Amino acid sequence: MTKYIQNDNIRNIAIIAHVDHGKTTLVDALFRQGGVFKAHQEVEERVMDNMDLERERGITISAKNCAVTYGGKKINIIDTPGHSDFGGEVERALSMVNGVILLVDSSEGPLPQTRFVLKKALESGLKVIVVVNKVDRKDARPEEVLNEVYDLFIDLGANDTQLEFPVLYAIGRSGVASSNLEDLLQDSLEGQSLIPLFELILSDIPGPSYDPNEPFQLLVADIDYSDYLGRLAVGRIFHGKIKGKDNLIRIDDKQQEHPIRVTKLQVYQGLQLAETEEAEPGDIVVIAGTEDVDIGDTICTKEAPKVLPRIHVDEPTVAMRFFINSSPLVGKEGSIVQSNKIRERLEKEAQRNVSIEMALTEDKECFIVKGRGELQLAILIEQMRREGFELCVGKPEVIFKEENGQVLEPIELLQVDCDEAFLGAVTEKLSLRKGRMTNLVNNNSGRIRIEFSIPARGLIGYRDEFLTDTRGTGLMNSTLLGYEAYRGDFPTRFTGSIVSDRAGVGVPYALFNLEPRGRMFVTAGEPVYEGMIVGEHNRDNDIDVNPCKEKKLTNMRASGKDEHVVLTPIKPMTLELAMHFVRSDELVEVTPQSIRLRKAVLPAQKRHQLNGAKKKAD
Repeated sequence: MTKYIQNDNIRNIAIIAHVDHGKTTLVDALFRQGGVFKAHQEVEERVMDNMDLERERGITISAKNCAVTYGGKKINIIDTPGHSDFGGEVERALSMVNGVILLVDSSEGPLPQTRFVLKKALESGLKVIVVVNKVDRKDARPEEVLNEVYDLFIDLGANDTQLEFPVLYAIGRSGVASSNLEDLLQDSLEGQSLIPLFELILSDIPGPSYDPNEPFQLLVADIDYSDYLGRLAVGRIFHGKIKGKDNLIRIDDKQQEHPIRVTKLQVYQGLQLAETEEAEPGDIVVIAGTEDVDIGDTICTKEAPKVLPRIHVDEPTVAMRFFINSSPLVGKEGSIVQSNKIRERLEKEAQRNVSIEMALTEDKECFIVKGRGELQLAILIEQMRREGFELCVGKPEVIFKEENGQVLEPIELLQVDCDEAFLGAVTEKLSLRKGRMTNLVNNNSGRIRIEFSIPARGLIGYRDEFLTDTRGTGLMNSTLLGYEAYRGDFPTRFTGSIVSDRAGVGVPYALFNLEPRGRMFVTAGEPVYEGMIVGEHNRDNDIDVNPCKEKKLTNMRASGKDEHVVLTPIKPMTLELAMHFVRSDELVEVTPQSIRLRKAVLPAQKRHQLNGAKKKAD
């Protein structure tokens, strides 16, 4: 019988939470009190959110590793994303840990993404510590929130052992935690710290277990890159030890063996990597010398090759088509426009991100990218844009399944938090999109919480409408429930497009006279071309217009003053707005400097011929 022993010198934990529940701020405080930062060292907030997009959006996009030392024990901490679109990051992070800290806002309580990440942790059999954060909020309700957490555990099928989780209350911003709520509600927090959390991690989270008789095995859970060392494999050692300069093998997804030589072995110390001669079982290490490594590969010895189970992630639910930029303005704002460069970048992303899939099409200038949600794909497009790429993308489309001759579609659990006065407007819009109300909670506080079961396609483009309907005060979050029978068609856009019929630049006189037709997307002096969408038509049909038309001048003096043209300010076009706006015959043109909307077929005459042929076929 195999006898496993625990490495008591190490603790591997992940911090999981919904977006904006204070996860990254709590990690900052753990760093400060764990001695990662020197005294008087200036440190910017949310130090783990090191991507520009993460700082701009205030969310964690990719899981990141770090380590602190407390009580002579090394604690490896993984900061995970809170949005279900980045679920692949959560799943690979959980493959490296033995326990999780579940952080819950003391006012909002457990939200859909809390449910998503907790479900993954319970399925993995991980030990859970619950931390009720932000107990100093004016609208905090920690006792009710703790009851909601218990309800969530029961709803997710937690066993008796998992239900006996330890609880701490915290104010992450102040770096304090306590098992006694009253201690944190005092006027002074002097003398309090995160020591109770550190102690709980050491006492309740087990050290990584391993079999001393097994040879070396490591599961690759992440990939990094160094300009000096090349491709780096990041993963947890399941059994055995590893030394620098070891000769090992890598086993890929096709069970093929590839020899590797460890050129450099590193471990985490604080936020940095430090070179080490040897690493022990349970530690999280970074190995250089594995050029073609992929996430999910096993690294082991040549003498006793043994494959670990690959990291499993949920299937993608949304797909988008990526094209080369074929507009007349191609190459004027970006430096990378070639289809082979776009293909290489997408293949690289699919290797680094286990929840992204890339497929080729018959058209060599078109690629299909599948992901867990439109936000995940929008982040990928934004990253490519900032790297200098020019490309076009189509409308996000959900991925359907077929079982026993029946079409199935992904269904989301949508949770809406809004003022009571907006209940009618929200319910009406979601009903049109085939949403079904499953729960309504009214605490007589003026705000209500509603839960809907709704097709994933019904949420594409709805967020902007929701913010308008709730006057910017509503909150909505969703997570995947599973697949159900197709719920039927519904209208997604009731307006048409205003399309330019020629190339040129926008002229104030022309744009002013087009304003009664709808909402404009371009400003005076902005370049336009034939087939470019310059506005949203008030009616449901498309119209071709001339946005470059100038006022005809004569040598006759006007009897009155010439009218002074004042254009209505336009709302800046963001990537998400553009993705939600386009129809199936339209594309979003993305460059490092601009986001434009256009028809897939640019010449007006060709478009009309195709529409005529389509109507005859129908």
